[in-house]
Amino acid sequence: METKKKFFMDCHLAGRKYHDADEVWDQLRMGTELQLVRDLDNRYDPNAVAVVYRDVERNEDFCIGYLPRAENETVANMLEMGWTDVFECRICKINAEAHPEAQIQLSIKIKRRQ
Repeated sequence: METKKKFFMDCHLAGRKYHDADEVWDQLRMGTELQLVRDLDNRYDPNAVAVVYRDVERNEDFCIGYLPRAENETVANMLEMGWTDVFECRICKINAEAHPEAQIQLSIKIKRRQ
């Protein structure tokens, strides 16, 4: 049996309190799928990868934070090279009582090419 996805990394969502997470907090749950978007114009991090929640009902995207600077280089490079559909990012832990930088933990997997 072939695996459809391979584990790539887990990390906390960085910058959560500085972005749009509060606007969609009630919609975020364990298992919520998120998009990884390369942010080439980020003046703070040359390898910035935004984590985006896509609200289908409102047809709107919300940047809820970023991949941590210390862990984003490989993902940034792959996204920049056009591999935008290779990653699956989901919330694997969420805790409203934790420090903002530890409230959301992400699990990123690599999807098998069809």
